[in-house]
Amino acid sequence: MDIARPDNIQKRKSQRIAYGVGGILVIVLITFGLSQLKPAAPEVAAPWVEGVKRGPMLRQVRGLGTLVPEEVQWIPSQVNARVDRRIILPGAVVEPTTIILEMSNPDLENAVLEAQWQLRAAEAGYQSTQARLEKELLNQRALAADIEAQYLQSELQAETDSQLAKEGSGSELNAKLSILRAAGLKKRYEIEEDREEIYGRSVRAQLAEQQALVEQLRAIYSIRKRQVESLHVMSGITGVLQEVPVEVGEWVTPGVNLARVADPARLKAELRIAETQAKDILIGQKAEIDTRNGTVMGTVVRVDPAVQNGTVTVDVAIREALPPGARPELSVDGTIEIERLDDILYMGRPAYGQGDSIVGLFRLEEGGETATRVQVRLGRSSVTTIEVIDGLRENDQVILSDMSAYDAVDRVRLR
Repeated sequence: MDIARPDNIQKRKSQRIAYGVGGILVIVLITFGLSQLKPAAPEVAAPWVEGVKRGPMLRQVRGLGTLVPEEVQWIPSQVNARVDRRIILPGAVVEPTTIILEMSNPDLENAVLEAQWQLRAAEAGYQSTQARLEKELLNQRALAADIEAQYLQSELQAETDSQLAKEGSGSELNAKLSILRAAGLKKRYEIEEDREEIYGRSVRAQLAEQQALVEQLRAIYSIRKRQVESLHVMSGITGVLQEVPVEVGEWVTPGVNLARVADPARLKAELRIAETQAKDILIGQKAEIDTRNGTVMGTVVRVDPAVQNGTVTVDVAIREALPPGARPELSVDGTIEIERLDDILYMGRPAYGQGDSIVGLFRLEEGGETATRVQVRLGRSSVTTIEVIDGLRENDQVILSDMSAYDAVDRVRLR
């Protein structure tokens, strides 16, 4: 028979309470301890790591572009005409007199014939007027010469009659009449001389007026003739025909572009540089152009003042012989030298770092197994390198890969 012991029951009850309180206390302590632990650093597989260096750094900017001709000539239509025939197609090598298109305009061809006949009529009229006026001028000169002869003869007669009158063998009346006749002929001779001079000026004026009409009609004919000649569209320069934007049968008006010709021997590079990098580009800076089949050196000759689609167009003149296969519209890669910096702290350019900014980078700790985020102030940038102003020291190892996936952590492990 069991005997009830109240003291044992009370003792076991107290033990259960103590165990419960102790268990709760242990759980609280474990929870608190775990909350104070740092989360495990995530692992990064084979990141791109480079060291911080000190020394000279060449600043460069890079951009894509194309080769374009330095000399491009658009050939516009000079008249209203219809395109009759294409002689050659784009891509053909042309000389200045190579005919590209043939056009027609019957009204223009009739106009040049009319201008030609008007010019010939004016030239014939000029020659006829010239012959008539020269004949009249000669008649006037002959008349003046006859009067001059009469005047000289009368002077001799007057001298003779005066001498005879003095000697008493002649009449004084005859002598006086001879003197009067000589004086009258002298006056008449002077008048005829003046008339000859005035008539000569009149002849020159009439011929000048007729000549002006001839020159006017000759200019009109020359213009009409050039317009007809322009119906045979020629390249005008030595080069390659690039484009013929009109079709056979199309009616064109003056000013419409008929063809484009470029000189492939003289090409320049048009590079498109990001607007954030173009602020330091100046005319005269050296550039290297990669044509995918060789590189050539050039010089910056123009920087477009306008920004288009986030880029600035930079023209680079090439003075070296281009590699084989270089032709207009060929895609190229250009690198422009901005400046050379001496004795600065620099590193490879991170995947997401821009110049003159502060970024968070992971710096490798001793042993190279972990990396900790540090704030780095960056300065002037180049194509593949960038200046370090603050936050890193020489020989520090930095992860340059894109670490945006780890923005929420300050420490990573390398594997």
